[in-house]
Amino acid sequence: MKTTQRLTTLLLLLTLASVTFGDVKLPSVISSNMVLQQKSKVAIWGWADPGEKVSISTSWKKTARATTGKDGKWLAKIQTPKAGGPYTVAIKGNNTITLENVLIGEVWVCSGQSNMQWSLNKTDDAEKYIAAANFPKMRLFYVTRTVAGEPQEDCEGNWAECSPETVARFSAVAYYFGRKLYEELDVPIGLIHSSWGGTPAEAWTRKEYLEKDAVLTPILERHKLKIENLPNAKKWFPKRYEKWQQQAEEAKAKGKRVPRAPEKPTERNQRDPSSLYNGMIAPLIPYGIKGAIWYQGEANVIRSWQYRKLFPTMITNWRKDWKQGNFPFYYVQLAPFNYGEERPSEELREAQFMTLSLTNTGMAVTMDIGDPKDIHPKNKLDVGKRLALWALAKDYGKKKLVYSGPLYKSKKIERDKIRLSFNHVGSGLISTGGELTHFTIAGSDKEFVDAKAIIDGKTIVVSSDAVKKPVAARFGWSNAAEPNLFNKEGLPASSFRTDDWPGKTYDAR
Repeated sequence: MKTTQRLTTLLLLLTLASVTFGDVKLPSVISSNMVLQQKSKVAIWGWADPGEKVSISTSWKKTARATTGKDGKWLAKIQTPKAGGPYTVAIKGNNTITLENVLIGEVWVCSGQSNMQWSLNKTDDAEKYIAAANFPKMRLFYVTRTVAGEPQEDCEGNWAECSPETVARFSAVAYYFGRKLYEELDVPIGLIHSSWGGTPAEAWTRKEYLEKDAVLTPILERHKLKIENLPNAKKWFPKRYEKWQQQAEEAKAKGKRVPRAPEKPTERNQRDPSSLYNGMIAPLIPYGIKGAIWYQGEANVIRSWQYRKLFPTMITNWRKDWKQGNFPFYYVQLAPFNYGEERPSEELREAQFMTLSLTNTGMAVTMDIGDPKDIHPKNKLDVGKRLALWALAKDYGKKKLVYSGPLYKSKKIERDKIRLSFNHVGSGLISTGGELTHFTIAGSDKEFVDAKAIIDGKTIVVSSDAVKKPVAARFGWSNAAEPNLFNKEGLPASSFRTDDWPGKTYDAR
């Protein structure tokens, strides 16, 4: 009797398992409340039984069909109309899933490290802006932080209408960027937030792209050594942790700052190469997007020279994998902060500046809104707005908009002076608060001294009595520099240098 009951139960479980496996399933990013990119063929995908027929129908009268492959995956493309909604989307296979409250509009991925992760409730005037965040046509998707050794097919997260309740812990930069677009365009905005504090760019880059460049392969070699040393690291971790506990107790007793606890050795963490691309970007592909915004770089300051290759490689990786062409990619240049002499952020800012040579990129300069004593400046409103200026001007037809501060273009040596020319002068160059600051000049000896800088039309002329035959000039060339060169539209100039002499991180890999 018991044997018969067990067989019956087993058959029932197998039947239920078969039914469950046969059901159409969707990734978390395709769900009710989502925003689909307007006027494009967007991907709808998921899983079902091999060979299962899947049909998609929408309340904007477009349909699509797909057949599940042997791997259990299916994908279809469906044409979206101009911005609007709400709509419904029905996906039917052995079962039917109906997605409600779907909007059509503009979709942006928002990624990076802690300054992108930084939530709205931790910023300047947070209570005021949170209370006013009633924008049901703005939708927020927050990717749960996770690491992975291989590209994943799904992630945790859900779409929500923007409200005081949903926005408080959402990325402040992403929110302010999206809000500016919403105010200017009056169309639904979808923001996909995928970031993790303290992470380097290689964590957001697929392994195959890191392998292609000799400048980047040391990143993978370091991780390989870490894995090889893992048994030893695990062996000694208890003693290291015990020692830290003693140091922490002593620090507390003396009223001093408690040192950071040692991290438990693991095969993979959020700083390891490809970990976050695999876990937090790959699952979003090929969701239809307009572009991406990015705020990161602090974790790569010690290898700034390498970032010249790493950052463009990451952008190229995302674009190729998404297969949506060279979509817009706008990023924030590092703000002033006192990293210390061995971590020259001016070199990282230069690497970011150089990335503008990559097509369809833009850089929001923040030389005036940082905090030399705080790596997380609280003014995220202007950061988001400056990113939005790039998008509005380059992607949304606001042709007369001045969207960047002055960016160095060229130099001309005129006897004992150097004349500097700029792009994005706007309606003119200005200094705020007296004479121009943070300009230096050098001769062939490469010894830089403070320079006098004078605005002459759309150019700046720099000189010093101590340098009779100048060959190079620099501006804002230090970690915590807060210079006062702007255009009349109120946007600050980026730090720059006219020379290409090897910097402090030249050999750091």
